[in-house]
Amino acid sequence: MSEGLKFVQEELNDSVKLSLFGEVDIYTSQELKEKLYSIVDNNQTDLIIDCKELNYIDSTGLGIFVGALKKTKQYGKKIVITSLKDNIKKLFIITGLDKVFVIE
Repeated sequence: MSEGLKFVQEELNDSVKLSLFGEVDIYTSQELKEKLYSIVDNNQTDLIIDCKELNYIDSTGLGIFVGALKKTKQYGKKIVITSLKDNIKKLFIITGLDKVFVIE
């Protein structure tokens, strides 16, 4: 069972920072999708996703990140993913998403 997912959104000068806390899986992915898409559509700025407190993400969550990136690129903007834990960073490398996203 999922431990849940929480967000903290922060408006910066030229971007929006979304900090994720918990897990992204089949149970929480729809909530993440709605949040990311809403930020992208309403702000049309670069999006920083802080994953320092993200403990787990499955393929559903990775797919939502990709969908959000496609929407962001429609506005000529980008997604920057920061502070990935090693286990999650490995998923990005294995899937090749480390070449698609800006990872810091």
